[in-house]
Amino acid sequence: MPVEVDNDTPRSQAYKQPRYDLVCIGFGPASLAIAIALHDRGINARVLYMEKQRSFIWHAGMLLPDARMQISFLKDLATLRDPTSKFTFVNYLKSKNRLVAFTNLSTFLPLREEYNDYMSWCASHFEEDVQYGHETTSVSAINNDDGPVETWQVTSRNTETNQSSTVTARSVVIAIGGNPRIPIPISGLESQIVHSSSYSTLVPKILKATDKPHSVAVVGGGQSSAEIFNDLQNRYPNSSVSLFTGASALKPSDDSPFVNEVFDPERVDTFYQLASASRQQATISNRATNYGVVRPELLDRLYEAMYHQRLHEPDQSKWQFKIVPWREVVDVQKSSQDNHQIRMRLKNTLNGEISMSDATFDLAIFGTGYERKGHEKLLESTKNLLQEERFAVERNYRVKYRRDAVAENCGVWLQGCCEDTHGLGDSLLSMLAVRGGEMVDSIFGSETQQRARL
Repeated sequence: MPVEVDNDTPRSQAYKQPRYDLVCIGFGPASLAIAIALHDRGINARVLYMEKQRSFIWHAGMLLPDARMQISFLKDLATLRDPTSKFTFVNYLKSKNRLVAFTNLSTFLPLREEYNDYMSWCASHFEEDVQYGHETTSVSAINNDDGPVETWQVTSRNTETNQSSTVTARSVVIAIGGNPRIPIPISGLESQIVHSSSYSTLVPKILKATDKPHSVAVVGGGQSSAEIFNDLQNRYPNSSVSLFTGASALKPSDDSPFVNEVFDPERVDTFYQLASASRQQATISNRATNYGVVRPELLDRLYEAMYHQRLHEPDQSKWQFKIVPWREVVDVQKSSQDNHQIRMRLKNTLNGEISMSDATFDLAIFGTGYERKGHEKLLESTKNLLQEERFAVERNYRVKYRRDAVAENCGVWLQGCCEDTHGLGDSLLSMLAVRGGEMVDSIFGSETQQRARL
């Protein structure tokens, strides 16, 4: 377990030898893939994984009943790098005595609940190296009077006691995921606006009575919004639910074989070598694989539900469950009639006109994605070491610090926030098995090469 640095010890003495070879900030799927790759390569390193959650769980707010993965189980945390690894999804099934039963399902797409259990099973093998309940607050360089930086100081806060502690490391990986994005001010409305990432954990606490006629708004036209819209109809069958999207309709994701090759691991090399303008163009042309789109089978299910309403009520304005296209939510305000309800300020995306929603709502759920800039705050104190003004990364995900400022055997690596340089798959699960191995090669290059020769 990590030790606290004695603040009375001179910095030059306390940090001459780092406590860890590697500290991974965040112990989600990206860091877990690194842990598995280290295990599979047999590298005996001093590694610490720091995670702000109290235990391993993946997207707890979206573990909905019957929700399935959007990638093949073969794109797990190990198979594409090493099919013989003990951490493959197939071996997980075998260890749980479900392998034969799973094959009878004839599917490549496991339930999201089961995939979370798979990753939790993997994570359980590394519990001695994980410090749960610790949120990292900063990463700073330890000045070296004899030359470039060779050690980093990682400061964290115990989420239960609020006590701060520090550890030191030669290398640091930042894999903290995204911060929920709600594109409007919500001050004073925190109890009436929820991000999709907290749907399953918060909404049942807010709307406690499942049989009451609640009124709920869902904002967004992607997979999360569509899943929530579908789930609300079953969870609160007497409620009215409206989904607002600025697009003309809910649109299908494109996961056809040729298009899906954009997520092949070798495509990262091609994408990284493109000029900045070409990268942006490539990202825009492939957005239908991941952003603002819905799995076709879910679209079919939703359309059938809409059709059943049409069968009994031709007037759509009277429907219990509505999809409202061409409307972007630009603000949310308290209702003047009832302080416990809210009203939407809507922008017509066809003509730009602004209007207020006719209906009032008890709750609004925003499926509006994530911002992936948390690393910038953590690394604020290291800006003076950068080659550029921004936190640009090399092909191996290492932050581009000046060569005279940071030693070659020391560095900071970023995970899940490099889409602009590494492509659409950067924040997705499908890349993790191969990327985990790449990260190990980059950080522990000499050790990896020595193992390969044995």
